Amino acid sequence: MAATVWKGYLTFGLISVPIRLYAAARREHVSFHQVHKVCGTRIRQQLFCPHCERVVERNEIVKGYEEAQDSFIEVDSEELEKIAPPSEHNMEILQFVRLDEVDPIYFDTSYYAVPEEPGRKAYDLLVRTLQQANYAALAKVAMHQHEYVVLVRPRDNGLTLHTVYYPNELHQVAEYGQPGQMEIRPQEVELAQRLVENLAAPFEPGKFHDEYQKKVLELIESKRAGKPVSPARPQKLAPVVDLMEALQRSLAEAGRKPPEAAATIHQVAAAAGRPQKRAARKRGAA
Repeated sequence: MAATVWKGYLTFGLISVPIRLYAAARREHVSFHQVHKVCGTRIRQQLFCPHCERVVERNEIVKGYEEAQDSFIEVDSEELEKIAPPSEHNMEILQFVRLDEVDPIYFDTSYYAVPEEPGRKAYDLLVRTLQQANYAALAKVAMHQHEYVVLVRPRDNGLTLHTVYYPNELHQVAEYGQPGQMEIRPQEVELAQRLVENLAAPFEPGKFHDEYQKKVLELIESKRAGKPVSPARPQKLAPVVDLMEALQRSLAEAGRKPPEAAATIHQVAAAAGRPQKRAARKRGAA
C-alpha cells in the first residue's frame, strides 16, 4: 500500500475536508551500488568526524546551520516543531486560477489527494466545482520542513496537487530567450508548420519508453551471460545549411503528408525561388 506523505485538512471557506496525500509518480531507473572492485563486496558509507578522528553514530548527529566557516548554530527537531506554520496540518485554499495561466515550469512534484470518509461529499463537491468552472486552486502546505505553494486541480474524478516553485527558485540564464538576428521567411514557417502537422498526434504517454534503461538491462544480461557488449552507433548530425531543403526532406521522410499537402509544398518551394524540378529531384533523392 502507498505510504501517506501528508495528512491534514483541505479548507475551502468554512468547509474542511480531511485528506491524505500520496506521491503520484516516482522516477524508475536501474540502480547501481558501489562495490569494492578487489573483492566484490558492497561498500558501506560511514559518518566520520575529522576533529575527533573517529566514526560517529547517527544518534550523535544534530542539525547545524552554518553562520560562518566551520561555525554552526545547532537546531533540534523539537525546536523546528514549535515554529511549524498552520499549513503543516491545514491546507487552506488561498485563491483560484485558470490552469492555462500557470506556466508548467513552476511545477515540481505531483501528489494524489484522497479524502477520508467523513469528507467525501465536500471533496466531491470541490472536484465537480473545479471541473465545471475550469479553475484550479492555490494553497499552501508545510511538509519536510518546507512550506510549499501547491496547485490543486481536478483529474480523473479526484484532486491532484502539484508543488510549485517560488520565483526565486527558478534559475535565470542570460542567454535564454534572446531574439535571433536571422531572417525567417514565411515559406519556411509554412513548411515547418506542415512538418508539425504531420507529426501531430494525441498525447498517449504509454507509447513512450525509456530506451536507455532498456539498454542498461540488456547490458547487464549480456555480462551475466558472458557475452561481449555491442557499442551503440551514434547518430551523425550536421548543422543545417539549406533550411528549405531540410524541411522538404523532413516532410518527405515523414511519409504521412496528404496529396494536397505535397502540392502545396511544391508551390511553396517555387515561391521561395527554387526551381520546381530541382525541388522534386531533392525529394526523390530523399
